[in-house]
Amino acid sequence: MTLPNAPIAITMGDPSGVGAEVTVRALATLSPEKKQSYTVIGDINVLNRAIRACRLDIATHHADKTADNASIAVKHIAIDGLPDKFGVLSDRCGEASFRYIDAAVKMAQSGEAAGIVTAPINKEALNAAGHHYDGHTGMLAHLTGCKSSWMLLASERLNVIHVSTHVSLKDAIDRATTERVLETIRTGYRHFKRMGYENPRLAVAGINPHCGENGLFGSDDPERVEPAVRLAQQEGINVQGPISADTVYYRAFRGDFDLVIAQYHDQGHIPVKLVAFDTAVNVSLGLPIDRTSVDHGTAFDIAGTGRANHENMISALSYADTLANSKRLS
Repeated sequence: MTLPNAPIAITMGDPSGVGAEVTVRALATLSPEKKQSYTVIGDINVLNRAIRACRLDIATHHADKTADNASIAVKHIAIDGLPDKFGVLSDRCGEASFRYIDAAVKMAQSGEAAGIVTAPINKEALNAAGHHYDGHTGMLAHLTGCKSSWMLLASERLNVIHVSTHVSLKDAIDRATTERVLETIRTGYRHFKRMGYENPRLAVAGINPHCGENGLFGSDDPERVEPAVRLAQQEGINVQGPISADTVYYRAFRGDFDLVIAQYHDQGHIPVKLVAFDTAVNVSLGLPIDRTSVDHGTAFDIAGTGRANHENMISALSYADTLANSKRLS
């Protein structure tokens, strides 16, 4: 059970990336009262360096100490050996990224946090530190003891949930079983009901071109995807498919569907990033805790310059607020 007035925890991400910058820039746009709804988990010295890089007039304070409510609360986690500048690939930064996320998960599980918002991590640094995950989604599933989780990319006019994400295209096709597609449909439907959609309209993208063209381009769609759609329809879910992937995203963008089920990573990421690169939110579904994230990487090439766009982080904070409020009202 979430404790009253529990903040949303923001993990700083890789200390060498743009996570600290987009975090402080986003929080700087909020009122002093609203800032108290968040606690950053990371390194307070890196955050202060990011504030200077962005030329912001804002302060930080340790979360366990009282301070002016206009400043940013930070749960400081000290990691030895962090680089003293941005843009450096380092296993110590990978270790720090993991430790920030682990702390945030524990806070959310205990009710000390109302949810988690994550800044970007670097997968190479994470694995160099000995934490072998394909990214945030797999790591969060492991830390919370979940066998399955899903990635949703949410934006104003296009929302996509993925049957699989960070695997090879060959493995992704193998993973698109009837059972997995059906559970993806169910998960997306439940989430959109929670978000206030009375009767969410879902569409399932086909695996093969033109959904196999009656067997000319493969039998995956009629043999695996169609049965999942029929079973979901029998459960009362408003879902159509499979629909050819070269048209379903256009139809969703123009308003025909509220959510598209993508079969693999690029099938879902490319259309969302085309239409909402700076504002899309990455949401983890199927976990016992709520987590949103920016939908971009660590951008080592511009880290420390103060040029990183913080619109994604603002969107991620807003979505996390909506989830937290829905939990409080339920």
